[in-house]
Amino acid sequence: MTGPTLNAASPATTAADNRIAGAPISWGVCEVPNWGYQLTPERVLAEMQEVGLSATELGPDGFLPADPTEMAAVLRSHQLTAVGGFTPVLMHQAAHDPLPEISRILEGYDATHAEVLVLSAVSGLDGYDTRPTLDEAGWKLLLDNLDRIAQMASEHGVRAVLHPHVGTMVESGAEVQRVLEGSSIALCLDTGHLLIGGTDPAELTRQSPDRIAHTHLKDVDSTIADQVRAGRLTYTEGVVRGMYRPLGTGDVDFGSIVDTLQGNGYTGWYTLEQDTILTEEPCGEGPIHNVRISADHVRHLLARSTAATPG
Repeated sequence: MTGPTLNAASPATTAADNRIAGAPISWGVCEVPNWGYQLTPERVLAEMQEVGLSATELGPDGFLPADPTEMAAVLRSHQLTAVGGFTPVLMHQAAHDPLPEISRILEGYDATHAEVLVLSAVSGLDGYDTRPTLDEAGWKLLLDNLDRIAQMASEHGVRAVLHPHVGTMVESGAEVQRVLEGSSIALCLDTGHLLIGGTDPAELTRQSPDRIAHTHLKDVDSTIADQVRAGRLTYTEGVVRGMYRPLGTGDVDFGSIVDTLQGNGYTGWYTLEQDTILTEEPCGEGPIHNVRISADHVRHLLARSTAATPG
């Protein structure tokens, strides 16, 4: 479906409007080897600021300076605050303890005042096109590690959330439910990965609004998503073919999602994501064009939801 292109200045500014964040993946910056051409942080952060975003997720290792103080200074220079970051973690193998890695990451959060640790339960393989099947022992270890990491993050004043993600150990609707039932960790509602994995993100929001502490807002072309889900395309091929769309131009019911979250008192971030693969330095506007459409759409929905809430 195709939605309207909105003017950012048209809706009234709301408090929730200041909780709209960007993510480097919308500019093609990704942790997956050989993902594509990687834009510089100077361009990405400047364009986030130009769109009027107030914060950013941190991106993959190497995108921003490793030193937390330097990282904080770079963000301040672009008038952006740190949301936190997408953190791929191996959590289902007995020989690997994820806590030392998490402890190192949280030291950086202390310096940047980041709020959310966005975990994905990676498979141990490169990329997101294949994954192994977990046995019962693997599931128990994964769920235990989620709670251990959430506890460690809480001690740093950080909220850990689990990000269901295509090609990881938590992808399908049944796997999301197993996390909800077997762990106390909150969820990152990634609307795109949930839909591709077979979960209706609007229905999950209505079902478990109290478990949602963070959002990644992705719109999806469901025709391409169906081909990925059926195995006719790999995840990467789906991204290349335009599976992700600017918000309001695909098949995710963002109106329902925003209304449910706002009505439930949600105070977390609305992070805009449109996974993108670039082959070269873009000519003309490049990725900022789609990010601007997405930001305007979310501002419109937040303003509408606020206006509809009885005062």
